[in-house]
Amino acid sequence: MVAMKFSKIFPKKLLVMALLAAIAFSASAQNVEFTRSAFPNDPDGLREASRNLRTGENLFYQGGGRTLESIDYLLKAHAFNPNNGRLNYLIGQALLQTIDYPQAVEYLEKARTLGYPDPEVYFFLAEAYHVNKDFHKAIELYATFRQQLLPQELALRRQIIEKRVAQCQHGISLVASPARVYIDNLGSGINSSYDDYSPKLLPGDEQMFFTSRRPLESKARIDRIDYKYFENILIAEKTGDQWRATGHAGNTLNRRNHSAVAAISHDGLTMIVYNGSKGGDLFISEFTKGKWSKPSRLRNGINSRHQETSAALSADGNTLYFISDRPGGYGGKDIWFTYKDRRGRWLEPMNLGPVVNTEYDEEGLYLTPDGETLYFSSKGHNSMGGYDIFSSTWANGRWNEPVNLGYPINSPANDLFFRPTSDGETAYFSSLRAGGQGGSDLYKVTFMGPEKPVINQMQNEPIASRARPNMGIFLDQTTPPIPPMTLLRGRVLNDETGEPLLANLELYDNEQEELLATFATNPETGAYFISLPGGKNFGISVQAEDFLFHSENINITETDVFTEIINDIRLKRVEVGTTIVLRNIFFDTGSASLRPESYAELGVLYKLLEDNPKIKIEISGHTDNVGSAALNQRLSQDRARAVVDFLTERGTAPDRLTYKGYGFSRPVATNDTPEGRQLNRRTEFEIIEK
Repeated sequence: MVAMKFSKIFPKKLLVMALLAAIAFSASAQNVEFTRSAFPNDPDGLREASRNLRTGENLFYQGGGRTLESIDYLLKAHAFNPNNGRLNYLIGQALLQTIDYPQAVEYLEKARTLGYPDPEVYFFLAEAYHVNKDFHKAIELYATFRQQLLPQELALRRQIIEKRVAQCQHGISLVASPARVYIDNLGSGINSSYDDYSPKLLPGDEQMFFTSRRPLESKARIDRIDYKYFENILIAEKTGDQWRATGHAGNTLNRRNHSAVAAISHDGLTMIVYNGSKGGDLFISEFTKGKWSKPSRLRNGINSRHQETSAALSADGNTLYFISDRPGGYGGKDIWFTYKDRRGRWLEPMNLGPVVNTEYDEEGLYLTPDGETLYFSSKGHNSMGGYDIFSSTWANGRWNEPVNLGYPINSPANDLFFRPTSDGETAYFSSLRAGGQGGSDLYKVTFMGPEKPVINQMQNEPIASRARPNMGIFLDQTTPPIPPMTLLRGRVLNDETGEPLLANLELYDNEQEELLATFATNPETGAYFISLPGGKNFGISVQAEDFLFHSENINITETDVFTEIINDIRLKRVEVGTTIVLRNIFFDTGSASLRPESYAELGVLYKLLEDNPKIKIEISGHTDNVGSAALNQRLSQDRARAVVDFLTERGTAPDRLTYKGYGFSRPVATNDTPEGRQLNRRTEFEIIEK
């Protein structure tokens, strides 16, 4: 009946040709085993190919670092016999675990064509289309795989199938609205053919610690659990636009087992280190006297019998977020947090809760300096596959629903360890994606403005260099913005000798009269770095032993873009005749009433007097030249007296304080500009007796 229908459609000659083609296809799709009957004329080639197949299969099932080794042997066997279903199946699976995953489709499709009987071929083929962003095909194949399962098998696999389908659906949505970004591989100067990940920037964004599984010596040790080299912490530096790994972070930080950088504090002087093998704990190291201290184990319940991995520190160092797979969470690895009490001890950790944590794994933390945005990776939420990078913002006393950073920052593979730079224009992360150097690589994200053209790139080409003509990949306006920051950096120096000083910097919210954080300078160079979010009036007090304090005022509006302020601070010794400007003393225009924003600075001055009970000071008031000399003289006198009254009311002996108004008779800048007049309107103190 069917033949009659075909004969009506096709001439007889064409029908014969079609049947011959079908027979030829059937023959080409015939599974060929590694047997003598299949290869009677090449026994030596058969023996060699069979040996490669056995070796490759054994290595494949050991997993981890042995997967790459297995591919070499399996491909040699494939060159001899490309028509073996199981061999194509194994190669496809192995390629899925490497940056060559786009090629997995070819081998898994071949295995299916050859009639490989294991229904798992449909699952891995679906995964191959999934990671290659052919989401519709992947959904179709996940459904086919589901149909192949027995009821008891489906009961065990239903959740993972449904999860994969949901990821594909998220992928369709995310790829349809690509993010306004460029993605650049950092290149062979820093990336290797092994796994490189967890970029942790130092202040200034030109130095980086990162973690690598490359061998650093000829006798590098291999972890027998995953057959990869043990983790080590490496250092990299940026020259121009290029990053270059400069070496090993030293044996103090790197131990004989796994050593990974889990977090760097915002001032760059504290490092949280992951050490361990089967479990792994978090350790803390401080940068003092030009070197990192031996890491000491974090206590008070932070570490457990389970695994603690990445971490994030608040700017004041009093809050720690970390990852742990301990019991009591919501499933897999969760985000936990802890505070320091008044005695500086960590409190019992608490789970961050179900808004951020999922039944799947979370990993790779970064907390912005203002403490209001937490970046992390998760296999849950609306991930498009593997780990995706998310952000959650702190508002109304809680962490809000996480937002996916979008494609192409995220991919169907693992995307982790997102770290924005201080200016918010770029960020770094690690990913296992096609076109890399091998294994997980470090990548740079460059955020583009809305005026840039939108060019969608949907093909599976590697995203490696901006020089490529099709590099325009951008994110839509729904991408959560990185808040603008002001980076204040410089050195603290001895004013007399120019030598660097070990000093403490106290950061105050002047409006709230609140000490926000305490920082320390690098004892070798005197360098300091402070990241400041917008929307606050900050007071900064710089103090060192045997020196008078120095103050700075930084008032940042909400609309400020990224600003970098380079300011070397020179501290003066406690000597008669030394004069210091109090930059955080504020009065209303034409008034001598102290504004509340002045109280934090006045508290620092009061402490100086308490710590040096034998000094006497003069408080002086100064104005610009707007208005009459008499009016300005009286106003400056009244303002100086207001400061003295504040100090005496809090217990400073009146005979240690004098005050005087100088009006506009002692300018420190021109009165011809608004900036100059602002500098002239000031309050000072001078040591008049020691």
